[in-house]
Amino acid sequence: MFKALVMTQGEDGLASGAIQELDESQLPEGNVTVAVEYSTVNYKDGLCLSPKGGGLVRAYPHVPGIDFAGTVESSEDERYKPGDKVVLTGWRVGEVHWGGYGQKARVKADWLVPLPEGLSTKQAMAVGTAGFTSMLSVMALEDHGVTPEKGPVLVTGAAGGVGSVAVAILANLGYEVAGVTGRPETADYLKSLGVSQIVAREELNETVKRPLETETWAGCVDAVGGEMLARVLGQMKYGGSVAAVGLAGGAGLPATVIPFLLRGVNLLGIDSVMRPYEDRVRAWQRIASDLPMEKLEAMVKPANLSDLPQLGADILKGQVQGRVVVDVNT
Repeated sequence: MFKALVMTQGEDGLASGAIQELDESQLPEGNVTVAVEYSTVNYKDGLCLSPKGGGLVRAYPHVPGIDFAGTVESSEDERYKPGDKVVLTGWRVGEVHWGGYGQKARVKADWLVPLPEGLSTKQAMAVGTAGFTSMLSVMALEDHGVTPEKGPVLVTGAAGGVGSVAVAILANLGYEVAGVTGRPETADYLKSLGVSQIVAREELNETVKRPLETETWAGCVDAVGGEMLARVLGQMKYGGSVAAVGLAGGAGLPATVIPFLLRGVNLLGIDSVMRPYEDRVRAWQRIASDLPMEKLEAMVKPANLSDLPQLGADILKGQVQGRVVVDVNT
């Protein structure tokens, strides 16, 4: 038997979560069983914890949690053996397949990545999908020629999970980092992570009639989308790149093609869910080497399974700063 946060659907069609005792035989199909140690809370987790499942949950009862790290208990795949430390992010786990908000999980071996040397399972979940996506974004900017010498890099939604880790990585790599936030009280937090310039959300969340503005940013990690992304595209330097990772500000893009045609701006889509294994290993290795652990610890908020319903609601309102690490065994 093991504990898990289980979402069940009521007669009104709305779901709610409660901690339940489950039998291992209730776990879904898979060839590796993992004793989960830590999980985390991402925006998608907030959607899956919501009464309507955010359009992501397909069937109830359901155990959410799109990320987890732990120790292999049993494996039918030769790549993993009992005692191995592993990390899982993506692959629709926590959405259509039971996820990490329980003390055990059963998944396909193809979905797992060995825990990199130098990282604990707790640190891996301080990173989670948010930090993994941040690293993919930085790698994409690098692959398209963005270097510290080219100029400042903008991070939108800088105090959120993706933004916080992106700021810490970029600053550690020597970039001048500007952070966009709508919460003035996070300024000291962002500066501690390496932000050298705070940009108020109000300065960027309105569209302008001019398709091009002053060339300002060599690169951008954008977790907001919508009008802000459209505005940022017009402020990119010639040949600059924007890594698009989120849509907290909306899925629309009220922009023109002018920045792409006259300045050669690159808009790079970052997907972390179906990312190939090789890319995952490379990103986790870079996380272990390029993310300062002392800054990672500073952005962590501890939680347990009983905290998840409230945290899910909070993250959808933009009220979660940094990263949440969920100890599923407390």
